[in-house]
Amino acid sequence: MASQASTYEKQLVREIEATPKEYWPNLLQLIRLFRETVELKPAAASFRQGWKEAQSGQTRPITELWDGIDAE
Repeated sequence: MASQASTYEKQLVREIEATPKEYWPNLLQLIRLFRETVELKPAAASFRQGWKEAQSGQTRPITELWDGIDAE
């Protein structure tokens, strides 16, 4: 398993190095967002984060949340 992790790490480094540096901030944001979506947070922590975002105005209109979703 460690060998496989090392292989993935090397591939990730190669991909990052092949990406123009001006795009690194965007790449970092994508990686962080991905990590946050695959990590399971305890319900209380998730609620606290959502509540904090709502209180600070980090919200989106409900109509915007449905953009791109094809409901039939």
